[in-house]
Amino acid sequence: MRVNYLGAVYCTHHALPFLKQSGGRIVGISSLAGRTGVPTRTGYSAAKHAMAGFFDSLRIELEGSGVTVTMVYPGFVATGIRENAAGPDGKPILVSPVKEKQVMSVEECARRIVAAIERREREVVMTARGKMGLWLKLIAPGLIDRIARKAIEQGH
Repeated sequence: MRVNYLGAVYCTHHALPFLKQSGGRIVGISSLAGRTGVPTRTGYSAAKHAMAGFFDSLRIELEGSGVTVTMVYPGFVATGIRENAAGPDGKPILVSPVKEKQVMSVEECARRIVAAIERREREVVMTARGKMGLWLKLIAPGLIDRIARKAIEQGH
């Protein structure tokens, strides 16, 4: 919560007066885990959900101020961070549970974020799978729960 939620809140709080003067942009980098629960990522998912709620509310509060808010929801990005993650036992997992060759590159993720910033988009869900999942969650939330569980179990 301190990093993924409060870090975004504090930075935004201190930057907001300057952003209002300049008609600036706020960009929250979240995760698909911030839109739907992910097993084994409970704390992370909760922090990203909090972040999404904060920036959604702030967007409404800033309407007409010239400041825009863009929320970005990448899927898995090949950052290497998962190799340094801890498992349920608190020990390093050593090997990423995700098929890293099948995930988005850091460069592609950054390119899409910059394009969204330039267009002042409200929200960017970066993967077709993520877009489909969010749509399905509206009509079949239990199905999405099962898909999320299976994806973690199978490593993608």
